[in-house]
Amino acid sequence: MKRSTGARIGATLAVSALSLALITGCSDEGSDDSKETGSDSSSSSAPAAKTYTAAELQKLILAKGDMDGYEVAKTVGAPETKDEVTASDEKCRPLAFAMSAQAPGDAAAETSVQATEEKDPTDTASQSVEDLAEGEVEDTLTDAMSINVTIVGLSSYEGDGAAETFKSVSDAVESCSGGFTVTADGEKQKLVKITAEKGSGTGDESVAFASEGEMEDSEDTGTVHAEVVRHGNTIATYYTINLGSLMTGKAYPVDAAVVEAQAKKLK
Repeated sequence: MKRSTGARIGATLAVSALSLALITGCSDEGSDDSKETGSDSSSSSAPAAKTYTAAELQKLILAKGDMDGYEVAKTVGAPETKDEVTASDEKCRPLAFAMSAQAPGDAAAETSVQATEEKDPTDTASQSVEDLAEGEVEDTLTDAMSINVTIVGLSSYEGDGAAETFKSVSDAVESCSGGFTVTADGEKQKLVKITAEKGSGTGDESVAFASEGEMEDSEDTGTVHAEVVRHGNTIATYYTINLGSLMTGKAYPVDAAVVEAQAKKLK
């Protein structure tokens, strides 16, 4: 049976406290937290196999002005520390970290930003709800929410830390395929399936995966996408959510433009 507009939208918006907490704020403003954020656009380049400080990572991560058509700002709503992120199976915890703006391993330094796709409003978006025909309300909401929001994280490691961290993520994609329960900021989310996807091929090695999770008060599930890339001693994580696609069930990947832009700053 086809669900009502309100039921479908409500279920989608409740898909994951972990996911939605990361996209509730898309401006430069936000509470002070322990995670560093990117500074303005920098021409810094990254020699291979260097362990970066937090200040150096801030110059290397995507920043305001780096990407046309995107707003890059501080990460809003993410857990402040890794202690706030747990998994029902310890070996799956690196995946939970990658999806919550946390370094997936024991990093020497880390930072993150939020890259939000900018979109021109449609004709219907400027109309009041009362002026919209039946069916246009859902279409308008879906269109307005059909933007990619990508959390980008950089973390730097000493010794073999980056390679070991990448392996822990890659192994978890395979061993956690049956799903697990992740808790962030006290909110639980049951992930029913982890599926390996094709990585971008950037960096020294990359792994991508889709995470399918239960929607609150619904029998439906929603899928979000992530990628982890190793650049020497630096790990880049990308976590993309598109509410419009979640509402319609339309497939979408990790935002390739964001991955490419960040990879260029790490060369």
